[in-house]
Amino acid sequence: MPNLTQQLKLYAVTDRHWLAGRTLVDCVTKALAGGVSMVQLREKHMAQADFIAEACAIKKVCQTFQVPFLINDDLAVAQAVDADGIHVGQADLDAAAIKAQWGPNKIVGVSAQTVAQAQAAQAAGADYLGVGAVFPTATKTDAVSVSIATLQAITAAVTIPVVAIGGIHAENLLQLQHTGIVGVALVSELFDQADIQTHAAQLAQLSAQLSPKAF
Repeated sequence: MPNLTQQLKLYAVTDRHWLAGRTLVDCVTKALAGGVSMVQLREKHMAQADFIAEACAIKKVCQTFQVPFLINDDLAVAQAVDADGIHVGQADLDAAAIKAQWGPNKIVGVSAQTVAQAQAAQAAGADYLGVGAVFPTATKTDAVSVSIATLQAITAAVTIPVVAIGGIHAENLLQLQHTGIVGVALVSELFDQADIQTHAAQLAQLSAQLSPKAF
């Protein structure tokens, strides 16, 4: 398993809503060239065969940049393409069940909004946590709001890496500097850009200034 403290520093979560006529492969390639350190392919409304084909293409790009490639929620697709891991929500399979079905060496990330959820995910074998939404976000309109205080409480309560997600952009990223997170997960702030590579490089410089807790 890779060094997650570093690989989670600038975590791209895809959303084809922001492509503006571009291909997802091209946008992910530019994000990786700019410094993205992990990629999660998120497809909620795609037929499985198309999802697998897209996943194979994105995985190939991630391998070129030697960056971990994860699938959102869909274990069958993750297994079919031999992804590096999967990210799941509170309503999905827990980490223990995923590791039992898929093997112990795959990365399993879990979304959490409370200390109790975070501790339960860690106990089940999660390798990292995604916590948010830490700021208002238009990407996921039903996202639960998580305060900075709760984010700090979560990072203090677990011994696995935590990334923040939700409404994070270049102007507010450093507000998370002393919360204990190892990195940030971004959607529109990466992909809703005319120059994805240049903006990713700027975000990589900012995320490098975060002060994560020691692991």
